[in-house]
Amino acid sequence: VVALAVVSIGAAVATVTDPQFNLFGACVALSWIIPSATSKILWSSLQQRENWTALALMWKTTPISLICLLIMIPTLDPPGAFSYSWNYINTSMILISGVSGFLLQWSAALALGATSAISHVVLGQFKTCVLLLGNYYIFGSNPGTTSICGAFVAIAGMSFYTYLNLQNGKLKSGKQSPRKVHDQETKDINVPMLLMDNLFNFHGIFISE
Repeated sequence: VVALAVVSIGAAVATVTDPQFNLFGACVALSWIIPSATSKILWSSLQQRENWTALALMWKTTPISLICLLIMIPTLDPPGAFSYSWNYINTSMILISGVSGFLLQWSAALALGATSAISHVVLGQFKTCVLLLGNYYIFGSNPGTTSICGAFVAIAGMSFYTYLNLQNGKLKSGKQSPRKVHDQETKDINVPMLLMDNLFNFHGIFISE
């Protein structure tokens, strides 16, 4: 919890560079928290419980996403697809964007299946901080000293969170799984029962003879 709090504070300081506050934008952002968290938790749970691959998960969830997208396009993307200038360059850019979006969703599904919903969010914040620091170091952008310090604080929290997860994974791997323990207990119980059963069978054969 402490590591995640550090990550949240650092990511907020790194990304919130605009001091202006818009009520409508804040309401939209807050309203998206619950659907986003629910979808990530549901996807991760389905992958790990049903043993789905990333492509299988996308195959089952993409139709629902397409239906929601088609419903929202007329209201959120005016004037619409029919009045758009569909020339060769624009169409090529849209196709490249679609392929990139597919690869992005694929990588997200792989990360959700391999880790958890919280780790996926931490990974996304790590990507944001790396982009911010990369723009500052490579392209010479200046987001401000506060944003840079916030990015370093967030990365430090992510490193600590990753370290804790690795230690927890080592502890879990060192313990025997409950299924193995149950099988061993069943085996231990069955050994004397088999001995008694063989003894009774031998006694029955001896008496009948």
